[in-house]
Amino acid sequence: MDKATLVKQPVFFERNRVFRVYLGGKGFDAFWNDNTGDNMFPEEWVASKVKAINPKYFGQRDGVSKIKGTDIFFDDLLNEHSKELLGPRKYDCLVKFLDSAIRLPVQVHPTKEFSRKHFNSNYGKTEAWLVVATRPNAKIYFGFKDKITKEQLSKLEERSEKEKDVMSTILGAVDAKVGDMYIINAGLIHAIGAGCTIIEVQEPTDFTIQPERWCGDYYISYQERYIGLDKNTALDCFDFDLYGDKAIKSAKITPKVCYDSAGVKKEILISYEHTPCFAQNRYTINSGGLFTMDYGVSVWICLQGQAKIIGENYQKDIAKGDYFYLPYVAENKFSITSDTNCVLLECLPSKQD
Repeated sequence: MDKATLVKQPVFFERNRVFRVYLGGKGFDAFWNDNTGDNMFPEEWVASKVKAINPKYFGQRDGVSKIKGTDIFFDDLLNEHSKELLGPRKYDCLVKFLDSAIRLPVQVHPTKEFSRKHFNSNYGKTEAWLVVATRPNAKIYFGFKDKITKEQLSKLEERSEKEKDVMSTILGAVDAKVGDMYIINAGLIHAIGAGCTIIEVQEPTDFTIQPERWCGDYYISYQERYIGLDKNTALDCFDFDLYGDKAIKSAKITPKVCYDSAGVKKEILISYEHTPCFAQNRYTINSGGLFTMDYGVSVWICLQGQAKIIGENYQKDIAKGDYFYLPYVAENKFSITSDTNCVLLECLPSKQD
């Protein structure tokens, strides 16, 4: 297919597994018939233009998606065909699948202000999680369990050298349940526990401060913990006023039904009232239902069932695990229908300057 046609219709991608310091990925079998089990590539970066920050070298474009059936990187395509793919809008979010076999390191992400000062970036890393599958006893952690100081956190990080799980004792925990939605604003300490499959949408960076020395049997180096900052500066990322029930309540989001008629239900999971950084909607299609994708510069993921994308001289079947990018020029030109039933997730970029 020539690029002129490619950039005017839904854009599909090659699989894009990314190395992390934690073990996981077994949960992806349910989405892509991937039977490789748990390994050190526990994330799938979806329609990504973002480079991963990794301790190992996997190429200059590590983390950046390739267009399906080509060697074209998505960031190159966005630059070369911005008129068709972006129009007057920006594509400034990153969508991921994450699957955890162990607890991830306790971590925090910077605000925009912190990123401008220390990383020369206009983006921090506010993010949101949708739980799509779990293993037994799966948990998620938000906020400090009790009030804590920066100095105490620093000492706990030192203790984690010999006490591998000491950091988990200072976190607030909740059971992870399929369908739960959380927003993790920059500054909130958090960790994904063992046994969670999550779809994450976030600002388009890989800035993570993780003051913990071990992740399972993997030793986290000073560079990886503080990504080039000194420890004292890095710990300023944390909001030490977010603890107890206040922290957990700050994260939990209740989906809101936008409409439910003619075989299609639309739910707002994350709105621009929650954050200007991104938004997220969920569509449930019952037999014969149909809706038109009315916002270009969006990422779509099929979470359940089977469906069909239809447009002028265009038809493509999709099923659980499939994902694609809808270009700006394609909005209102393609619809999705299902003969049985289907659940789809729509991820939208920011509405900020």
